[in-house]
Amino acid sequence: MITMHRILLTSSQRSLRSSRPKVAATATATATATTTPTHAASLSTAALVHDDNDANRFSIRGKFRTGRASYLDMSSTTPLDPRVLDKMMPYFTLLGCYMRARKSSFSRDQTVIDATLSCSIVYALNILSRFNIPFAARCSLTHAFANFHSSRSNVQIGSYGNPHSRTHSYGWESESTVEDARAQVASLIKASPKEIIFTSGATESNNLSIKGAAHFYGGEGKGKKHVITTQTEHKCVLDSCRSLEQEGYEVTYLPVQSSTGLVDMEQLENAMREDTFLVSIMAVNNEIGTRQPIEEIGALCRKKKILFHTDAAQMLGKLPIDVNAMSIDLMSLSSHKIYGPKGIGALYIRRRPRVRLEPLFSGGGQERGLRSGTLPHTLCAGFGAACELAEKEMEIDDAWIRYLSDKLCSGIEARIPMVTRNGHPELRYPGCVNYSFAYVEGESLLMALKNVAVSSGSACTSASLEPSYVLRALGVDDELAHGSLRFGIGRFTSEAEVDFLLDLLEDHVGRLRDMSPLWEMVQEGIDLKTIQWSQDAHH
Repeated sequence: MITMHRILLTSSQRSLRSSRPKVAATATATATATTTPTHAASLSTAALVHDDNDANRFSIRGKFRTGRASYLDMSSTTPLDPRVLDKMMPYFTLLGCYMRARKSSFSRDQTVIDATLSCSIVYALNILSRFNIPFAARCSLTHAFANFHSSRSNVQIGSYGNPHSRTHSYGWESESTVEDARAQVASLIKASPKEIIFTSGATESNNLSIKGAAHFYGGEGKGKKHVITTQTEHKCVLDSCRSLEQEGYEVTYLPVQSSTGLVDMEQLENAMREDTFLVSIMAVNNEIGTRQPIEEIGALCRKKKILFHTDAAQMLGKLPIDVNAMSIDLMSLSSHKIYGPKGIGALYIRRRPRVRLEPLFSGGGQERGLRSGTLPHTLCAGFGAACELAEKEMEIDDAWIRYLSDKLCSGIEARIPMVTRNGHPELRYPGCVNYSFAYVEGESLLMALKNVAVSSGSACTSASLEPSYVLRALGVDDELAHGSLRFGIGRFTSEAEVDFLLDLLEDHVGRLRDMSPLWEMVQEGIDLKTIQWSQDAHH
């Protein structure tokens, strides 16, 4: 699959090497330009639409590659690592995928059994169906084969029990899977497994941290009613704080430094009050990649005896985390940002000194009574495997992502004039790159970049036409914020994809600017700030 993807990418890249079609001097030249042969599984040449004046106009028709788009939106979500899927498959069905069956040594006349044990139950039943065996018999045979091989290899198959069932081996096996995953998550952030509770993702973890702490420490008669956060937090943090305001709590939304997005430590300290019980500041911003000074913030909160919560969804597995060295009390984590499955996350809750929370909902009291509900041990296994891989390969991933990030940034700045990089130039996660393209409308550029999956901001606010509130908090004006794109680079991003993106950006940014009268005025040296617009003259 990876090889085919690279073939498609290379083909598309070759197709894009030619520059944008120029206005032809004659009809013959135009006809020649339109008869360029196309490559299989690649972009066809631009369709040239002739108007009455025989001028060439761009058409989006025929500009799409026949394969999947190149994926450069890793800040939104990451693909599931095949090694993570391998760890998860034994828990999906009665038999599971059972990849490790390949290690067994069967004789040649047991080929059917070997194939059955190496594949998922659906595939296994498919194979047996070719021998005209009734369905019920096929199920029995498959189950029998699995039990036989399980006894030979010591690996559990069909671990589908409820992890909270304590009366039989199915529950014990699933519980063991959950606890192994808990230990893997804890190891990545240098915590104790007892300090990890599983949730459905970082959004739930953020809600539980903020609302749970508020209801415990700021409940009736307790007097703690003040929260501090920043204007550039994830939407779920900001909305949780607004929810608390409706309950009578006070929230201070700190501004961030222009262009960099960093928190001003002096402003943070000045905002702290006697009734402040929580500071919530994200570790790495999901739109601009700025890394906050977590160590300094944690030390200040510890000194003031205020709880410190951080949303580390964009930092986990990408940059080193030590919850003790950083003095973190609460930390939200997400699986699908580190090549794990969607639908699972975790919340780190410090035990010494102990942090107390009120649960958001009632139920069976699972996860230390803080998060009721049956745990999806399959997803837990995937999350744990993803954390284990991230811990082992962090340095390798970091080196590769930094290389591609530098290549992308230097390419954009060298090939496209009047661009602005948003975020801190040094204190940042290199895999999250955000650029503003002057005199280009972001949505138009996105429409032109259909062969590359990128975004104009956070996936959680992508349905809104409003300019990014994060960029506005950095002091970026609305026009420039509308012309901004976020590029996400990750473990599986290839160098060819970055080259492909650079070619497309240079081509389409130039084309869109050629259509802008403002760009033409700037090229002529006119300062747009000095222009008296007609609508302004009437006010």
